[in-house]
Amino acid sequence: MFGLEGQKKSKKEFEFELEKELLDAKKHKELKQHVENRIQEIKKILRDGENKKEFERLGLILHGYTSLLKVFSRFNPK
Repeated sequence: MFGLEGQKKSKKEFEFELEKELLDAKKHKELKQHVENRIQEIKKILRDGENKKEFERLGLILHGYTSLLKVFSRFNPK
């Protein structure tokens, strides 16, 4: 529209560094395993109820890690 069609086609789409790393099967597996381990550690801490002051912060971190796992599932390493 308005003469900008040619510019969109010539631009290279931005790619995050994490996206590049996830295309490597070995790195993808390592990162996914690390995130899953961290999720288990955080769940254990939350279940034990050791840190009442840190409960909300750990909950937010847990949500972040679960979201990261969703991102991992979108990338299939070749």
